[in-house]
Amino acid sequence: QVQLVESGGGLVQPGGSLRLSCAASGSIVSRYAMGWSRMAPGKQRELVAAITASGSTNYQISVKGRFTISRDNAKNTVYLQMNSLKPEDTAVYYCNLRRSIQATPAYWGQGTQVTVSS
Repeated sequence: QVQLVESGGGLVQPGGSLRLSCAASGSIVSRYAMGWSRMAPGKQRELVAAITASGSTNYQISVKGRFTISRDNAKNTVYLQMNSLKPEDTAVYYCNLRRSIQATPAYWGQGTQVTVSS
């Protein structure tokens, strides 16, 4: 069983930055792709960014150039650095583990709220 625990969410003004962290239990996670998805009120959950076990990344076009996903396999942790935040980035952000970037996630974290507002 894999457990994913997110942290780092909060309230930030437009143009500000936040860094989300996802701590994963079990060394097995280093062999899998990881992703960050988000769900805004009244909208479907969407994949924001993903990273393969070897470090290749993929981003949703709306966050490309503003968000950066990274991983530290020694710490079993995945990060999402979010810069130039916009009100439309407001959502609950979920960490997930998947066999590949294209695969359906096998495990999810509990989510962390990000609110971008002045």
